[in-house]
Amino acid sequence: MSSRRQTTLITNPNDVSRRWFVVDASGVSLGRLAVEVAAVLTGKHRPEYTPHVDTGEYVIVTNAGKIGLTGRKGEQRIKMRYTEYPGGLKKETYTQVRDEKPELLVKDAVRRMMPKNRLSRVMLKKLTVVEGTSHDFAAHKPIPMTIG
Repeated sequence: MSSRRQTTLITNPNDVSRRWFVVDASGVSLGRLAVEVAAVLTGKHRPEYTPHVDTGEYVIVTNAGKIGLTGRKGEQRIKMRYTEYPGGLKKETYTQVRDEKPELLVKDAVRRMMPKNRLSRVMLKKLTVVEGTSHDFAAHKPIPMTIG
């Protein structure tokens, strides 16, 4: 019998090195983009992934205004919010939201793909969504990430 003992790697939050990724969202389906971005934000693409430690990376999503919605989802799906006043329910279709505030549409889709706990709120702070192609994070030398 072998006297070797196999140990499980548990990542220390101080030992995590973070990289920056940039994603071009033009023509990409909203759900497919959200799945890939959520996996990178949570750190599930890394071999040292630990569920209770934030091992995720930073993600910049560009061209959010050109995100794709397949089928008739743009007209049929409705984003609702409540203004906290009586009768204050506001409804907008996904197409209206994409035209006015595309960052909100992408952030909301990614937020719903994240785990439902306190750590996900910390992980979501590493997500930046930009409507156009230019962003302010070129100094971090982000790595291009492909979806698909």
